[in-house]
Amino acid sequence: MAPPLITHLYTADPSAHVFDGKLYIYPSHDRETDIQFNDNGDQYDMTDYHVFSLDSLSSYTSDSSEAPKVTDHGVVLSAEQVPWVSRQLWAPDAACRKGKYYLYFPARDANSVFRIGVAAGDSPTGPFAPEPEPIPGSFSIDPASFVNDDADESAYLYFGGLWGGQLQCYQGGNAPEHFDAAWLGPQEPSGPGAKALFPKVAKLADDMRSFEGPVRDLVILAPETGEPIEADDHDRRFFEAAWMHKYRGRYYFSYSTGDSHYLVYAVGDGPLGPFTYAGRLLEPVLGWTTHHSVVEFEGRWWLFHHDCELSNGVNHLRSVKVKELFYDGEGRISTVKPE
Repeated sequence: MAPPLITHLYTADPSAHVFDGKLYIYPSHDRETDIQFNDNGDQYDMTDYHVFSLDSLSSYTSDSSEAPKVTDHGVVLSAEQVPWVSRQLWAPDAACRKGKYYLYFPARDANSVFRIGVAAGDSPTGPFAPEPEPIPGSFSIDPASFVNDDADESAYLYFGGLWGGQLQCYQGGNAPEHFDAAWLGPQEPSGPGAKALFPKVAKLADDMRSFEGPVRDLVILAPETGEPIEADDHDRRFFEAAWMHKYRGRYYFSYSTGDSHYLVYAVGDGPLGPFTYAGRLLEPVLGWTTHHSVVEFEGRWWLFHHDCELSNGVNHLRSVKVKELFYDGEGRISTVKPE
């Protein structure tokens, strides 16, 4: 079993990016708590973010028994720095555009409703200065930023998470004013004919601190029908942990299926979709949650993820790991190198 990359802290939800030839990891920072496990996720009571970096993975393989050297750059943002945050700094992500760095993060506001915030800095290791209010129009959790390689460096934010992430509370519309508290907790649409709830996407404005236009559904289709995935299809429906990457001109949207514990992916021809389900990235790991990122580094592709091996299975004390990914000739992904 692959070793954890970081052992002096518990870390999870790793968002990995390559900036200026170095790989940076932006994870959640898990901590000990006496809050009992529940499906609302209250035990995931994180209060700050660290940034980590790797100089190289050139000699590392998925079978390596020793982890590569990782540098901890310390705390780059804490809850007490953000006026609107009440608690729970969950899975973050980062972006670089036009020489500026941005850290996107979800947290509960004063009403215990999840919103998404942004903080900016001049270095990939921070410090990051937060905006005093959440991004207008944002809601739910798990922001994932994607800066395209087009001439405009167009940028997008993907987000959403069911149950404790509150995505099911916005069935009336893709805006904060549509929040419906009756849907709080571990519930979602179900039954014959019900369609799975979609993750959300918004184009980021040039300032990277606001949305340019409305929040949209990111449609995920079942390949056998060409229709949206069914709500009861828990092995394939979106639950949380959005991620976007691009390979040979096609767009890969990957995510967690939550209570069935898979990491899966769908493929499309543009950053706004639609996307068609294509397969699994990772089977269930030790621990309830699974969350990841996909990045190319030094000419190889990598899946950063987490499990609870280091904590002996404590669900809210997780550790970041990495596996190599491979593509076949048709762009399908596997963690097993083809012969």
